Amino acid sequence: MLGIPDAILADLRARYARPGRAYHAWPHIEGMLARAAMLSPAEPLSFTLAILFHDAVYDPRARDNERQSAALMRHVLAGYVDAALLDRADALILATETHRLPPGDAALVADAALFLDLDLAILAGDPAAFSTYDAAIRREYAHVPEADYRAGRRAVLQKFLDRERIFFSDALGPEAEAVARKNLRAAIDALG
Repeated sequence: MLGIPDAILADLRARYARPGRAYHAWPHIEGMLARAAMLSPAEPLSFTLAILFHDAVYDPRARDNERQSAALMRHVLAGYVDAALLDRADALILATETHRLPPGDAALVADAALFLDLDLAILAGDPAAFSTYDAAIRREYAHVPEADYRAGRRAVLQKFLDRERIFFSDALGPEAEAVARKNLRAAIDALG
């Protein structure tokens, strides 16, 4: 895939299969790759690399997963991928820290809009898929006491709901925004 050595891809798959990953696992990556195949990002290679590596490092207790994931990508792909492409992939990965568009040229911002929307596509999933995702996130945060989890999760979901637009592009279709808002409201209500 993309000229990436098989050993690197195998390591990536192993990372996404580590215990404790219920949502941030390989199926999430496969889903993003499948949706990306229907899009036309300005820089397809950096876009795909960002998908592959954006959750490569994932510890629900850590606050620097995105930075560690980007650093891992740079480390393992040095010598295999042009530095400018790694810079673009890095910017996309780091955009997932806040799920806000990064500064940069118009092509990078457009790719970031698509990338962030693919990462959040589950918010616009059917109610069963969204419920499965929501339960998987709870399993990933099993170490957090219930009351604390409910308060924290409610705050995270509310931040998305409070945005003028959840999605930055129309890549997920015309109904995505309304479906995501409905799912988020239901999840917030369920948290009490």
